[in-house]
Amino acid sequence: MAAVKHSKRAKPARLERWFAKRAPRADSAQLNLRNVYIFFSREGALFALLMLITFVAGINYANNLVLGLCFYLASVWVISFHLTFAHVMGLKVELLEVTMAEVGQPAWATIKIISHSGKPRRQLSFRFDNKGQAPHQQPAENKVRLTKVAGEHIIRLPILSEQRGELILPRLIISTVYPLGIMRAWSYVYFATPAWFYPAPLAFDWQDSYVSASEMTAAHSLFTTQGQDDFDQLDDYVEGESLARVSWAHVARGQGMLSKHFSDPVGHELRLDYADMPAAQHEQKLAQLVFALQNTLATDKALQLVLPNDEKGEFGQGHAFIQASLLRIAKVP
Repeated sequence: MAAVKHSKRAKPARLERWFAKRAPRADSAQLNLRNVYIFFSREGALFALLMLITFVAGINYANNLVLGLCFYLASVWVISFHLTFAHVMGLKVELLEVTMAEVGQPAWATIKIISHSGKPRRQLSFRFDNKGQAPHQQPAENKVRLTKVAGEHIIRLPILSEQRGELILPRLIISTVYPLGIMRAWSYVYFATPAWFYPAPLAFDWQDSYVSASEMTAAHSLFTTQGQDDFDQLDDYVEGESLARVSWAHVARGQGMLSKHFSDPVGHELRLDYADMPAAQHEQKLAQLVFALQNTLATDKALQLVLPNDEKGEFGQGHAFIQASLLRIAKVP
C-alpha cells in the first residue's frame, strides 16, 4: 500500500520537473509554443461529454439533426480552442522587484506584463503556485485578475514564508478560460530572483546596555560623516571641486593635485553584537538583533552591527542601512 502511495506522489513530481525543464528560471520570460498549454476546463469536460453523447446518438439512431448539432458543437470547440490559446500566447513577463519581509508577513513581487498584440487580451489570471503550503500559510489575496491587457501592466503578488532566509519563488501560473470557458490555457513562469525573509523581532531590554559612545566621547566616534572639522583623507582632485580643498604642499612637491577631505563625528554609536544577545538559541539571537535594529530608526544614531563570523561588523546610519542590515541577518547561515 505504501508503494502505491509513493507512486502517486512521484507522478506529479515527475510532471512538475518536466514543466520546469521547458521553462528555465529567469526574471524575464516570453510565452510561446514551448511553454503554453491548453486543455478542457471543468465546465469544458461537460461540453466534451455532450459532444460525445450527441455523436453516439446521431450514429446510433442515424439522425442527421443530432449529428448536425454535434458538428456545430465541435466547431464552437475549435474556435474556442484557438481564441483561448491566443490570449496567453505571446505574452512577455518580467520580474521587476521582490521586497524583503519579516517571517510570517508577505513579501511582494512586482511583475510587469507586456502584450504586443494589436487586440486586447481578456480575463487573464496571475497567481503563485502555493499548493505546497498549508492553508494558513497562504496569502489571503494571492491572485490578480486582469479583465483587459493591452500594452504594459504592473501587478503585485504576495509570497509568504514561515522560515528565515532565502525562498525560491514558487512558479507563477498565468491562465485564462476566455471566451467561453470551455478550454483553459495556462503557462508556468519560474523566476530566478529569490525572496529574503528576516526573523520576527523578539523584544528585550537593549537601550542602555548597547550604547558604546556617550556625549563626552562623541568626538572620538568611529563612525563619521563628511564635514569640515577633522582631516580625513586625500583624494585625486576632481575638476569642479573648490580650489580651497587642494593640498598645495603636495602640488609644490610635484605630487600632483590632491584634494583634502574632512569629516565630523556623528555622536552616539550603538553597537549591536550577536554574541551579546541574551537569548540562548541562534534564531532568537537574530530576532533580538532585528528588534534592536528596528528601534534604532527613531534614534537616528550611528550603528555598528556585528554578526556571527564577522569580527569588525559594519557601520551605518538611517533607513537604508537598517534595510541592508536586515538582509544581512536574513542571509546568516
